[in-house]
Order: sequence, then structure tokens, then C-alpha cells
Amino acid sequence: MHVTVIGAGVAGLACALELAERGAQVEVLDRAERRGTTCCSWFAGGMLAPWCELESSEPLIATLGTESIPWWQERFSATVARGTLVVAHGRDAGELTRFSRRTERYEWLDGDGIARLEPDLTGRFGRALYFKDEAHLDPRAALQGLEQRLQGLGVSVQHGVGGDERAARKGCSVDCRGLAAREVLTDLRGVKGEMLLLKLPELMLSRPVRILHPRMPLYIVPRGAGLFMVGATMLESDQPTRVSARSMLELLSAAYALHPAFGEAEIIEMGTGVRPALPDNLPCIRRRGDSLYVNGLYRHGFLLAPALARRVAEVVLHGRFYPEVMGDENSRERRLA
Repeated sequence: MHVTVIGAGVAGLACALELAERGAQVEVLDRAERRGTTCCSWFAGGMLAPWCELESSEPLIATLGTESIPWWQERFSATVARGTLVVAHGRDAGELTRFSRRTERYEWLDGDGIARLEPDLTGRFGRALYFKDEAHLDPRAALQGLEQRLQGLGVSVQHGVGGDERAARKGCSVDCRGLAAREVLTDLRGVKGEMLLLKLPELMLSRPVRILHPRMPLYIVPRGAGLFMVGATMLESDQPTRVSARSMLELLSAAYALHPAFGEAEIIEMGTGVRPALPDNLPCIRRRGDSLYVNGLYRHGFLLAPALARRVAEVVLHGRFYPEVMGDENSRERRLA
């Protein structure tokens, strides 16, 4: 069977890889001239944190996301499985308790426990939540790794190609274009996320650290070589404009509050990506003629892409139906864990 995957973000590449691994003849078409220039995956945090996400997401996100960690570990060797640390400053200590009531699979740490995990945070926090089974990765390296695996399977990944007309002529297609598919999925909306990439070789963190705040919780993700990704705001907007001064101040303030050494960090990059979301903030697989639309991953792209890709492969190759992601958009079946 020939399948054209349109879109080379994390959803498109994961779908292409699952299909190719199962013997389908696959090609990937992407309108961007080079990897990452138009996809929101380029600006993602890369956190594989299904149990943390229970705090503000439906149980379906954790159910699907649980599949992601072993999937990434098998296909991307640089996946880091050291858990997630969640902290709050003294005035926001109650946020930790609230967070714990909505999440699962964590343990409480005192100051000594925090210091054992992250020595550079010694004395900065009295309590924390530790989600030891979670993981993270570098999104840009992961996208490159997926492309390389696809090329090893003989899959062509073509950039600078629109895709719509070719897909219509050659078998079925899997559309993973995000907001660009809004002419078909009319209930899509954009949620802009802003991020900073900082360089601070003097500081060492081994895992993502989430900093709870009633107004704007943020996270800091180590990328190796002294690099840290700080993100991310969530703004209801489909305009991929530059990072605002207010957002930069909030992101930098969060980093400085975690550790004052960030006051001397070098700003390597500021970026923004617009993530596609549906009204319920849950992902979907929708069929329109000979095309499957994989969309609505919201801020969970790297967490959800493996589970959706597995389901897409089963739908395309074996005609399976998954009510949790394929039910009517108004159906409660989409919320089943």
C-alpha cells in the first residue's frame, strides 16, 4: 500500500515511521524548505511527562502519553529517562499540594532529597514532587533522528513540496499539517507557545524542572552542553509572531527564580510556535474521503505522537477504529481513559 504523509513535524514523521516499519510504501511531503522552519515541533519542550500532564489535562492524555516513553527509547537513543522535578517557592507552596492531588506516580522529596537529585538546587526548595518514571528529549535532535530512521527504511522525506495534489493522485494520505489543515478541520484553533534557549555552562540540571505559580507555571529543560530551554507561555493566538517583551520577562524571571546564576546566562534563541488545538484540547484522527487527518495535539506533540501513529497505522492497514480519538468531536467517547 502506498501512503503519502503530509507534514514533517513530529506527528507526520511518527506516522510515517510506524507505517514504514509495518511494510507500507511511504513518502513524506512538507511545505517547508528545510526541517523545522514552519512546524511547532521545532519549538517544543520535548517533555515526556504523562503523569504531570494529568494536572491540567483529561485522563486520555496520560493514557496515550504513557505509550510514548518506550516508543522513543526504542527509536531515539538520546531519550533521557530521569524523571521530572516539580517545585514551588515558599509563597506558592500550596500549589505543590494542589498539583499532587491531580496527578499520579510521584513521590514527595524534602530538601535533602532534592539536593541528591539536583545538587545545584541545594537549599533552594524545601519540598518537591518527583515523577521518576517520566523522560525528556531534544525535539530538534529527535526530528532529525526520525528522518534518519525513515531514510534507512527507504522512505523519501521531501521538503519544499506542498503535497495536496500528489497525495490525491497516489493512494491514501495522512495529513499532519497542524493549523494548515484548518480549511478542512474548521474547529481548529491556534495556541501560541513562546520559549527561550539559554546557555549557562556553570549550572547543571539532569532533568526537567517545573516551577509552579498560580498565574503562569513554567518549566526549564536541560538540553546538554550547558543549554536550557525555558518555556512556555500559552496564548490563544494563531499568529506566529516574535516573543513579546512581557513573555521574555516572565520566562527570564522564572529561570532566575529557580537559580540566580541564570542572571548571567547567554540568550541563544527566542522562538515561538503555534500549536493546533481542538475545542476540548484532545487529539483526533478524522477521516475525510481517502485522507486521514491527525491533528489537535495541542501542547503534547512529542508525548502523543507515538500513540496516534500506532493507531493511524492500524486504521490504514487493518481498518481499525479507535473511539477515543476517532469518535465524533462532540462525543464523550473521546474522553475515555
